[in-house]
Amino acid sequence: MRKLLLPLVAALALVVVSCLTIVPEGYRGIMLRFNKVQRDDAGKVVVYSPGLHFKAPFIDSLKVLDARIQILGDQEDRFVTVEKKDLLVDSYVKWRISDFGQFYTATGGDYQKASDLLRRKVGDRLRSEIGSRTIKDIVSGSRGELMAGAQKALNAGEDGAEKLGIEVVDVRVKQINLPNEVSSSIYQRMRAERDAVAREHRSQGQEKAEMIRAEVDKKVVLIEANATKTAEELRGAGDAEAAKIYADAFSKDPEFYSFVRSLKAYEASFSQDQNNMMLLKPDSEFFRFMKAPTK
Repeated sequence: MRKLLLPLVAALALVVVSCLTIVPEGYRGIMLRFNKVQRDDAGKVVVYSPGLHFKAPFIDSLKVLDARIQILGDQEDRFVTVEKKDLLVDSYVKWRISDFGQFYTATGGDYQKASDLLRRKVGDRLRSEIGSRTIKDIVSGSRGELMAGAQKALNAGEDGAEKLGIEVVDVRVKQINLPNEVSSSIYQRMRAERDAVAREHRSQGQEKAEMIRAEVDKKVVLIEANATKTAEELRGAGDAEAAKIYADAFSKDPEFYSFVRSLKAYEASFSQDQNNMMLLKPDSEFFRFMKAPTK
């Protein structure tokens, strides 16, 4: 009897375990019977909250859906502004399941499929929002309005995220870039403008340098002219003073003055190269002071 009781208890425990299922915290459950979604009397999908639940063994299966906020990111697309300018916009979307029955009906509980469908909707919405604005508005002016408008439009309308049982919590534009070819042309134009400004500054600097150099040269010429004038005046005054001194000395003792001048002439003449030769008459006046004094 005990041998039969043990297998019976094990089988009963197996049945009881198979009748229990758990929905984790932060998740919701959809019960499937023969892979068909269970609905209530009103035809709505039955959603199981977190906790312990019962199910029919072997015929029911629980599909667990994440109720937490999901992030759809790494999405960089090319958009065209109202000015017909291309932009590369990197954005991300926060979303969560608002209607688990609708979500499972629309996507079969496949998050990849839900992300693909939502990505297309987000792209269409951003294309519409960006297409009605200029680059300046998008970059600096109305980026907040753009994101708020995209979020509102995604949660409303006949083709909104609500059809997927999804609520878009937030739409964010992380980065806005210009395509490489546009960035290159803008960089070249900016470089040309900066080069033009640099050339203008250089030409103005050279003009000022020439003006300063000319002014300095003018001052140098004036200083040199004044210095030359002063030097000539001083030299003239010195020569006049020397001539006066010589004249006064000569007038006081003409014979002594003549003697000194002759000595200087002798010194200048006799200090020359020995090869030089002077031809003078013995009675020349030049040797007057070299002769014996007459009594």
